[in-house]
This record gives sequence, C-alpha cells and structure tokens, in this order.
Amino acid sequence: MKVIAFVGMPGAGKSVASDVASAMGLPVVIMGDVLREEVKIRGLTPTDENTGAVANQLRKDEGMDAIAKRCIPKIEALGCRVVVVDGIRGIAEVETFKRVFGEHFTLVKINAPFEVRLERLSRRARSDDMGTPEWLQKRDERELSWGMGLAIDAASTSVVNLDPIEKFQGEIRSVIRRESIETTVSTLLFPTEVEEKVRQAIENVFPGTKLTLIQKPGYVDHLEGMAPELDTLHDLLRMQKILDTARKSMYAGKKGKEIEIQLNKQTALMGYVNFLDHDVPLGGIDVTIVSDEPERIIDWLAPRTSEGRPIEEITL
Repeated sequence: MKVIAFVGMPGAGKSVASDVASAMGLPVVIMGDVLREEVKIRGLTPTDENTGAVANQLRKDEGMDAIAKRCIPKIEALGCRVVVVDGIRGIAEVETFKRVFGEHFTLVKINAPFEVRLERLSRRARSDDMGTPEWLQKRDERELSWGMGLAIDAASTSVVNLDPIEKFQGEIRSVIRRESIETTVSTLLFPTEVEEKVRQAIENVFPGTKLTLIQKPGYVDHLEGMAPELDTLHDLLRMQKILDTARKSMYAGKKGKEIEIQLNKQTALMGYVNFLDHDVPLGGIDVTIVSDEPERIIDWLAPRTSEGRPIEEITL
C-alpha cells in the first residue's frame, strides 16, 4: 500500500489537492474529519475554538500523533494500492506514518502566501473558519505548536499553490501519478559476481534505490529494492535512441497494471540500457513497474516515434 499525504498551513490548498486525488479515483482519508467526528461525539459545536481545544486534548491524552493513530486503521481498511491522506499537522504524525508504512509513505507539502491563504479561508466560510488576519495568525501558531513546521520541512516534494487553480491541479495530478508508481528492482547475485558492481549497475539506471541483500540457504543470493524514480531510465532511452525497442519490450511485459522488463546487468554497469528477451548465464535486472495507468507510463517512458523521433512527449 502506498500512502501519499499532504501537509501545509491552513488554506494552502490541501482540500483542493484531495479533490484532485478523488477525481483520479483514489480514496482520501481526511485527518480533519477524524477530529471533527470527535468534536461531534463530544456534543460540541464545531467552532474553531472547540475544534482546537479537542485537538489539543487528544494530543495531551493520547500523544502528539493521536489523530494519525486513529487514521491508520481507516487507511488499512480501505485495502487499496494507493491512499491519499489530507491534513498532516505535526512531525509526530509524520513519524508515525513512516513507522507504519515505511518507504511506501510520501509527504507532499503545499505552499501559499499568508494573504492568499486568508482570502481562500474567508471564501470557504466553514464553521471553524473566522476569516480575520488575527484568527489565521492564531491558528497558524497553534498548528506550528504541534510541530507543523518540522512536518513541512520533512516533506520530500513541494507544490506552490497560486492562481490559476488549473495549474496547481495539474501539478498535483503529476505528483500523485509519480508517487503512485511502485518500481521493484531485483537481481540474482551469483558467487562469481562482485556485489558492489551489481549494486552500481542498478544505481546507474535507478539511482537512489535502497537494495537489500536477501540470503536463503539453498538459494542464490539476490538484491531487491524499490526504485524512487524512473527519470534516469526515461533519459537514457532518449540518449541511446532506443524508444521503439523499449516500447515493444514494455508492452510485451505488460500484465494488467504491471509492466515487467529485464535489463542486462553488464550493460547497466557501463551506464546504458539493454533490454533482454532471452535468458543469460548471470540473469538480468528484473524490473516491475506498477501503476493504475500503465499505458500512460509507457507513453511517457517510450512514446511512439516517427523516423526515430517521439511523435508526442507527455508529462506524468
């Protein structure tokens, strides 16, 4: 399960980002709704003052990650490959999500200036929005006291939310698409091979992959890890001018939402890509790309060509 969470100051655009995720067919768990449910359970009017007081009390009684812990069962119960979480409020929540979901957790920060956030919140007119600069300043200070600043700093991806809204929505779609891709890289490690060289071969094509050496009695050792991005593969295919070969190999290995390909280890060690369509003595680098939009991933990595040149380049 992949969990993509949004973090940002009040009014930055987390709700808009969540709406984009919903429109893409992804389930969204809204942390603020969990809090508002608690306010309702306690029989309180859902004002900003009551919502803030309940949030502080929950954190005092159950820990700074209280709301995150209440969200985790909701996330897991969905049983979906990708789930979006709206409304990280503090670093303790980030740490809890990372502890549970590990490298499958991604934090995206959304930025917007104070004046822009105030104007948006004034238009929204929710029961816990008062719409004055003093109110927003107070709310900012309250959320910063929960570790919001540290949570924002912990984000691996950033999107600025300024007009036009369509631009922001497009950037969020791109982030969600990229972060929803799961790329598993693995290869056998034979006794005659130098582990460091095999690791370097994978690093050359899938930089940043954290490989784990798996050893079982009676089996050949193998390395396995999750690749954080496909941009290097994307660029190598163009540099080598092998888009047609890559497209053919990817469609041959497409099974539902998965794309399976195998790359030559020796070629990868030299910094190049070579697709295998037959067995080789030392095996290859097995790559499995999982996406809800596999055809779009193929079109991005290896578009159709005319006279060796892409007919249309797309973005994710």
